[in-house]
Amino acid sequence: MARIEVKHLRTLSALRDCGSLVDAAQQVHLTQSALSHQLKELEDRLGQPVVIRKSKPIKFTKSGERLLQLADQMLPAVEQAEQDIVRMAEGKQGRLHIAIECHSCFDWLMPTIDEYREDWPDVEIDLISGFNFDPLPALARAELDLVITSDPQNLPGIRYVPLFQYEALLCVAKDHDLAKKPVITPQDLATETLITYPVEHSRLDVFKYFLLPANVLPTHIRTAELTIMIIQLVASGRGVCALPNWGITDYLEKGYVVARSLGEDGIWTNLYAAIRDDHADAPYMEEFINTARECSQRNLRGILEPEEF
Repeated sequence: MARIEVKHLRTLSALRDCGSLVDAAQQVHLTQSALSHQLKELEDRLGQPVVIRKSKPIKFTKSGERLLQLADQMLPAVEQAEQDIVRMAEGKQGRLHIAIECHSCFDWLMPTIDEYREDWPDVEIDLISGFNFDPLPALARAELDLVITSDPQNLPGIRYVPLFQYEALLCVAKDHDLAKKPVITPQDLATETLITYPVEHSRLDVFKYFLLPANVLPTHIRTAELTIMIIQLVASGRGVCALPNWGITDYLEKGYVVARSLGEDGIWTNLYAAIRDDHADAPYMEEFINTARECSQRNLRGILEPEEF
């Protein structure tokens, strides 16, 4: 049996704070007799006294003073851990390490996080880019907690919660020949330089839903990580790009580029929150996804209610 227990530290701390057995007993919710018994139990275990008998207010031996130092170190940590465990049981505390597969997602995700933090301040949130690694396998390994993606992969234990539906649009310079066409065909891109994010082509909407089914590839492919860099390259006639409609609204309004639909019906797809099955019912996770849905519908133009996955 351990010689020193948390209850002993709490008793000694109460004795120091209150100065008497009567008041200390009330503070730790014990009778005076029970507190005296607990104090004697501690001294018997240690084989030496920790308080000086018949001192008023109560004084401590050197051993008792050393235990009070320990109490000052340990009790705040114990109390914090107890509070954390209660909040975890209530679903108010957790971890959200989020990976984002497109930089334009920051435009709507940051307001979502700001709104979420107001009601869930004890949830640890961290953001990383998903460009330099494949985040979905990392999610399955519990290295991440949530991935924002438009490219679901069939992985065990991972579910995809649709956030909203968006259209992928082709952006071209204002004086580009394709700006004169109301609808873009795959063949229109066969002679173009396509500027994309630096991810596998099969994970990009323009390839997955538009070019590859038509067995068409652009003449050149160039990559850039930042949306603003891609737009600047397009505006200066260095190529064309395909981006989500909600991510280019400001650039279209300022006249930097023009946008056209890909195909007669356009390319519409979902943006998803990918999470692990074992986290799906956590209140802090459910609330984050609800906040993301509401915030995106409120702040983004051109999106639709999501289709179920």
